Amino acid sequence: MRLPALALVDLDGTLVDSLPDIAFCVDRMLERLGLPPAGPERVRGWVGNGIDVLVERALADDPSPEPRHAQALTLFKELYAAHTSDRSRVYDGVREGLEFLDGAHVALGCVTNKPARYAEKLLAALDLDRYFTLVVGGDSVAEKKPHPMPLLHAARHFGADAAESLLIGDSVNDVAAARAAGFGIVCVTYGYNHDGDIAASNPDALVDSLAELPNLFAPRDRVSAAR
Repeated sequence: MRLPALALVDLDGTLVDSLPDIAFCVDRMLERLGLPPAGPERVRGWVGNGIDVLVERALADDPSPEPRHAQALTLFKELYAAHTSDRSRVYDGVREGLEFLDGAHVALGCVTNKPARYAEKLLAALDLDRYFTLVVGGDSVAEKKPHPMPLLHAARHFGADAAESLLIGDSVNDVAAARAAGFGIVCVTYGYNHDGDIAASNPDALVDSLAELPNLFAPRDRVSAAR
């Protein structure tokens, strides 16, 4: 693959295993509503489409006759604001991969469906914020992934051509967003992806760790010389 001018990286399930904090907050939210906790394995399948959808999925079995989405959403936001990074960890190989891209002078942005304030807080708490000059959250533009808008917004910010840009993610949403935006797409084999096999979505490449990124890309000068 050709080394991109711009690489956008997903957050949850790609850079950070944030499931422990998300599941903790979902379970505390459910308990406060008088509902049984879901547990991390169920919550894993709910992650990836933003907080509104996460809460909606968590309430799918709510027997209450009155809709409680707004109340549950407020509870979750309060809990997650207080527990954004207590249990979350950076995946092995992430720092090595980001160091490679940064050292190769690839512009770096983080594009996630998580609201920007939580994304920025999580990145800062785990010392990943220094790699990214732009964070596009699920509330930064009018649409979320799998819509291409967040990617195209980031490309405009950096003045990058979509054909020279790459998204690194873990889910079918990332693949769909990249294809719609005209980006390349590399997916990690770990992550969430609603418990499905990401290989079935046919990304351009799969890696078991971001530390493998140097093996994917030919230097720009080598690509130019081969033309």
